[in-house]
Amino acid sequence: MTTERHLATIDELCVRDFPAAHGWSEVGAGGPGYHLVVLETTRGFGTGDRSGRKELADQFTAYREGVSQRLGERWGSARPVSLAGVFLRSEDPEERIPKPWAYLSAYVGWVDLWEADGTGRWVAVGVAEPVEGSEFQLLALVTELPPP
Repeated sequence: MTTERHLATIDELCVRDFPAAHGWSEVGAGGPGYHLVVLETTRGFGTGDRSGRKELADQFTAYREGVSQRLGERWGSARPVSLAGVFLRSEDPEERIPKPWAYLSAYVGWVDLWEADGTGRWVAVGVAEPVEGSEFQLLALVTELPPP
């Protein structure tokens, strides 16, 4: 995919109605108040030869930076946000972390974040680095739920 397609997907999610229940659609996961989409993914990295990890990490960082630069032209500089604390808090049964943020924090260490002008929605873009058996992924979250 290209940066243009990634931006078009994010634009669509900024105006699309949120699903009434948690589940999957043609664009990815979603539920009340959010859409979560995989914009880019490796194929076979999680089950094949894991050499080239550094090069793939650099490539996915470049994908994120490309999307973030273009979104920054629209909405101003991204706010880099660490999700490490969100992840730790989501592990606490006493905490009530909104589902999209808890889910995203399980895969992505930090995101570039914007409040999308005029939409009432937040947009977060980050890279999920693979653990055993998974792939690199460029993820985008569009939600009406502010970050915790």
